[in-house]
Amino acid sequence: MHTADRDASGTGDGGCGSDKPAPNEHLEQLTALFERGPAAILTGAGMSTDSGIPDYRGTGSPPRTPMSIEQFTNDAHYRRRFWAGARIGALRLANLRANAGHEAVARLEQAGHLTGVITQNVDGLHTAAGAVNVAELHGSGSTMRCITEGHRFTRAETLAWFDAANPGFVERNADAPTNPDGDADVTAIDSVRVPVCPACGATLRPDVVYFGEHVPKPVFAHAEQIIADAEMLIIAGSSLAVNTGVRLVHRAETRGIPIAVINRGPTAVDRRSSLHTRIEGGTSETLSALAAALER
Repeated sequence: MHTADRDASGTGDGGCGSDKPAPNEHLEQLTALFERGPAAILTGAGMSTDSGIPDYRGTGSPPRTPMSIEQFTNDAHYRRRFWAGARIGALRLANLRANAGHEAVARLEQAGHLTGVITQNVDGLHTAAGAVNVAELHGSGSTMRCITEGHRFTRAETLAWFDAANPGFVERNADAPTNPDGDADVTAIDSVRVPVCPACGATLRPDVVYFGEHVPKPVFAHAEQIIADAEMLIIAGSSLAVNTGVRLVHRAETRGIPIAVINRGPTAVDRRSSLHTRIEGGTSETLSALAAALER
């Protein structure tokens, strides 16, 4: 799915893999910050790599050109490309599960160590893991809506309509490679018939923020409140390559609260004076270790 989160931002590297755990002194620094009070956490694409979703800027990530909202809205070729990729990608996403990092975040929130979760991802895995106060900056990939009246349908419903309109498509293209966000690179799309809103006949689109769109004001306000209630900000699995995340960092800096980063690879805040703790590593093992340390 071509969203501002992963297509435009390429937010971060943070999977577990086989890397060694975070250095104890850095984890101790992060743990000690919780003496101030609860944290807000901002997560990016690296949060979900251990669930099997590739990111855009990690080592070995494929080159990628984001689909803009103008392309999707105005060009039937791009709409066919989206639906073809979404349908085949759904085959791989069927067994998608929250990973240890998502579960650790939910544990931290349930224990009162987090004021909430702000995520740039559209995969819904924080909620699936049990997190409650979640601000999804770039929307949810599980919902489709029509561009005229705003009628909403589940992704599963609309993909079933796609299958009815394109018999045999899945069988012919099941081996197409998976992209970040879980869609697929399907090349044979000229004959694809895209589903439309059954209520009004309008174009259907994923209920996400595309490249070229802005985060809805109520969603950004929700994220701001999560930071306003916190005594620090943790950035996990994001390189902060898009402005939305940087704006939230500015909110934390204005309040004078410390910032901690857990990421594999450089981020936009690595040289900021507000950065208190920097852990070079994956989100799954680091957040699991953090949750365990605070449970002692």
